[in-house]
Amino acid sequence: AQKAKVAVVSDLARIYVQVIRGTPLLVQIYFFFYIIATSWGIDNRYLAGILILSLFEGAYIAEIIRGGLESIDSQQFEIAKAIGLTSAQTTRLVTFPLLMARILPALAGQFASIIKDSSLLSVIAVIEITQTTQEISAQNFAFFENYFFLGLQYFVLTFTVSLITRRLERKYKHADHT
Repeated sequence: AQKAKVAVVSDLARIYVQVIRGTPLLVQIYFFFYIIATSWGIDNRYLAGILILSLFEGAYIAEIIRGGLESIDSQQFEIAKAIGLTSAQTTRLVTFPLLMARILPALAGQFASIIKDSSLLSVIAVIEITQTTQEISAQNFAFFENYFFLGLQYFVLTFTVSLITRRLERKYKHADHT
């Protein structure tokens, strides 16, 4: 959207990305939930949490995609046009494979980040595994065991993202030999 031909759209996209990337997620959670969501009548904490994380991660993912698109050499598009590919074919056969090959590692990092960042939603009383671990630890005083298990859970979730990403990277690896 920052490359939009309409200046207003481009400016709004740039402001969105700069504000989100320039402020801590914790501040955004408090601001969105206690000010924006309250004024809009959103009282479902899970819905608010999903919206907050979506807005936060959307800014980072938008920058990853923008950077990936900008890294594709314009010669690729000229070659596609020269061999008679339509715009849709160029997108499907050239742009998308090249883009995926270049952005997958960064996207994997963002998806792992969102899994870990979700723990911050406990500040608006969204019950998630970190808050549950805190409550269990307060009852059984087995802090080491509980937090070790919590770390293991996060590791399994993020490692799964890593495995899926590696598989996708192998699929698109041939595309990025420009």
